[in-house]
Amino acid sequence: MKITAILLPVLLFAASMSFALGLLLPIASFDRLWVFTDRPSLIEIVTGLWQGGDRLIALVVGLFSLVFPAAKLLVLQFAAHSPDKAHWVERVGVLSKWSMADVLIVALVIFAAKTSGLADAAAQPGIWFYAASTLLSAATAAILTKEWRSSTGHRSTRTPGRKLPGAG
Repeated sequence: MKITAILLPVLLFAASMSFALGLLLPIASFDRLWVFTDRPSLIEIVTGLWQGGDRLIALVVGLFSLVFPAAKLLVLQFAAHSPDKAHWVERVGVLSKWSMADVLIVALVIFAAKTSGLADAAAQPGIWFYAASTLLSAATAAILTKEWRSSTGHRSTRTPGRKLPGAG
């Protein structure tokens, strides 16, 4: 039995659980005026933006932090269990480009809050679970891609040092 037969389900389960915890647990704490503390989860942030009238921002944040990662996990499940791996492995590559965008944004918000003096901010468990989900799903995607390429003899069509069409 190949190690990937055991490793892939474990990685997918861990990534899915980390994603769920990353959405539900607080991602940051903001202490204002030594009395007020906010500890919003990612879902609370999107909901708060929507209810506050910032619907476009709520849609963008929801798309990049909820929809893309959930779609990537779903596509990884299909890629791991489908006989037509090529179709799903290619889709994972498209979704993977946006994986760490949300973690970066939260880190920038925490940095901005700390340096502005308006609030004291600190990372909370939700952001760590969210980041873990991103890394675990990236590892799963890499294993699936490598496994698919080795089983089909498929090699990347890009030669090292050559720019892709349309690249600046």
